[in-house]
Amino acid sequence: MPEVEIEEVRRFMVESLVAAGAPVSEARAQADLLVYADIVGHYSHGLNRLELYINDIKGGVTVPNEKPVILKESAATAWVDGMDTLGATAANFCMDLAIKKAKECGVGWVSVKRTSHFGMAGYWAKKAEEQGLIGMAFTNSAPIMVPTRSKKSACGTNPLAVAAPALDGDSLVVDMATTTAAMGKIEMQIHKEEPIPDGWALGPDGKTTTDAQLAFKTAKLLPLGGFENTSGHKGFCLNTMVEIFCSGLSGSNPSHKVPAWTFNQETSPNLGQCFAAIDPQCFAPGFGERVSECLKHWRNLESVDPTLPVLAPGDKERDIRRTTTERGTIVYPQAQIENYHRMAKSIDVKLLRVMS
Repeated sequence: MPEVEIEEVRRFMVESLVAAGAPVSEARAQADLLVYADIVGHYSHGLNRLELYINDIKGGVTVPNEKPVILKESAATAWVDGMDTLGATAANFCMDLAIKKAKECGVGWVSVKRTSHFGMAGYWAKKAEEQGLIGMAFTNSAPIMVPTRSKKSACGTNPLAVAAPALDGDSLVVDMATTTAAMGKIEMQIHKEEPIPDGWALGPDGKTTTDAQLAFKTAKLLPLGGFENTSGHKGFCLNTMVEIFCSGLSGSNPSHKVPAWTFNQETSPNLGQCFAAIDPQCFAPGFGERVSECLKHWRNLESVDPTLPVLAPGDKERDIRRTTTERGTIVYPQAQIENYHRMAKSIDVKLLRVMS
């Protein structure tokens, strides 16, 4: 598959967002978010999402020049209006605010309405972790998950993320959708012209399908755990927890009222998101040591397959990030490159340069 230098990907993203109408500062912040996802191997949330952001700006659904506004706050909490800005603009504002409050009083909890897709939830949780805090991030999304026993989709992928600092720059990072897989993972299988694993999604007949195109069109993802007999109801419950943190606290659209995210978006999704930061220094001494002890214990467990060591949450992404950074390039499916060449021509941006 084609390779593109990391900084070339960043250049292309920034120039594309600016061409669509975003300020340079906000385009750079959005590009940092997307490039990070590709560098750590979450290709569903990287370049794969750029064209949707471009179309939202061009269609007036996203207003990149707006700034979030605090509607209400206390020492430890805030309610924010995201003003339909770019996802990174609102998320940076909210997590920075949560971090500030956590440093002042131990905990910061910020809910925000009128936001758009904010990329990888883990990116925002790590922003707090890098400052010695426990970070958390949550968002709701369009209804593409089928609740346990339901025939229809009613919930979003509703991801959650937690990041906690350990010793010597180590960390624990949990970042996951509450569905068996994010819709972006299905999109990537379409780009690669490959099937999806059995158990990710249902077809129109209510039975599982491995056809990526059909799964994308039907938009019926299974909750984490799958069906009820394999504890899918637990994934559904986690999904609802994220929902009340996001729409419940912010007053945004609940997932079942969020419009589908398409290339021809007509109305604001009015997503709800939640950002939290906790200062572990306000609790028992030795937090970092205890996290490090857990990480070490898990990693040293005897594995079933000696070629596949036990990983702690966040290890896989950390390893991929190291490999990608050392290589200096990101690998994309040919179909994805061709799609972005078409987009670049339509907005008069220099084509994404692929290494020969």
